[in-house]
Amino acid sequence: MEKETKQTDEQTSQGSDWLTIYVLLHSGTVVCVGGPALTLWLQPTDEELFKRYNPELQKKSLERRYEKQKDFDDFVTQLKEYSKSDKPIWIVQEEAARKAKEEKLREDFLGAEEKKRRQEALRKEMGL
Repeated sequence: MEKETKQTDEQTSQGSDWLTIYVLLHSGTVVCVGGPALTLWLQPTDEELFKRYNPELQKKSLERRYEKQKDFDDFVTQLKEYSKSDKPIWIVQEEAARKAKEEKLREDFLGAEEKKRRQEALRKEMGL
């Protein structure tokens, strides 16, 4: 009699183990698949958001669209160039920013010198 009860207890515990595993797998699948699906279903598309803008914002958005696309394309092009280097991208980016800053300072300095030369030339022409 004791053997029979032990066997039935083992059978029910094995059955409940499989049921628990099934429920856990099913619940995990529902959460992993259903969560992102629900998010995609509820999230409005870019077109729907654009239609919700007032006409003034729609006009501004359309005017700036080309500029934003060009900026993004330039950014991606720069990243591609930076990735060709053996150094990490952030280091190459800092070096490029430093070079651009130095070049801008050099251009400003040359522009100031040119302005001084023109002023001197004008003074000489006027006889001052």
